[in-house]
Amino acid sequence: MPQKPVSLTSVRAPRAAAIAGIIFSILLMTSFILIRVAVPANPLEAGVWLQTGAGKVVLALNLVPFAGVAFLWFIGVLRDRLGEREDRFFATVFLGSGLLFLAMLFMSAATIGGLIIAYSADPAGVTGSPTFISGRAIAYEIMNIYAIKMAGVFMIVTSTLALRTGFLDRWIAFSGYTVAALLLLSSRYIEGVLLVFPLWVLLISFYILFDNSRRPAPASLPHHDDPSGIPP
Repeated sequence: MPQKPVSLTSVRAPRAAAIAGIIFSILLMTSFILIRVAVPANPLEAGVWLQTGAGKVVLALNLVPFAGVAFLWFIGVLRDRLGEREDRFFATVFLGSGLLFLAMLFMSAATIGGLIIAYSADPAGVTGSPTFISGRAIAYEIMNIYAIKMAGVFMIVTSTLALRTGFLDRWIAFSGYTVAALLLLSSRYIEGVLLVFPLWVLLISFYILFDNSRRPAPASLPHHDDPSGIPP
């Protein structure tokens, strides 16, 4: 059979990473903004937002799974961009921190979704109840402490890989260190800090997209007419 050009993966992979990162960033930022508009920042709030803002929260929660799929795609294609230059130690932390962030994002969203379902079944019994306060506080702690710290670790590892391999510009790597320090050291009560991570992923995605468009396409290997696929 004729051999396929070897340049297909090298051409498409960076663009796929960029598109996945852009989709993830837009969906996650939209979800965060919808939740922030509808739900008070105070985790001990009794649940009045269930009467007035539940629709916005449901819409935000429905965006989270699609953002998660895009983020998995972003991680996979970014690793493909690194290729053989990827270090095993950093690869483990890179993949582990990304998956932990995603798992805690899903868990936090599922907890809030469960509270909304419980409220629809028994509005009077849920609002202000210990069960509601506990679930609300758990979702808040998971997202604002643990998930955001994993996002910071992901940014540190990505920035380190960028400096070692050169797959991103140095200024992007150093900006990643700065923002990661903000996430790791920030208080849970800083408004808008959750938006920092998807904004940074958006920056990387646009860089990859434009950097790929500037580079000339690599020459592909010639096709061979020999059915055996063995060059003469």
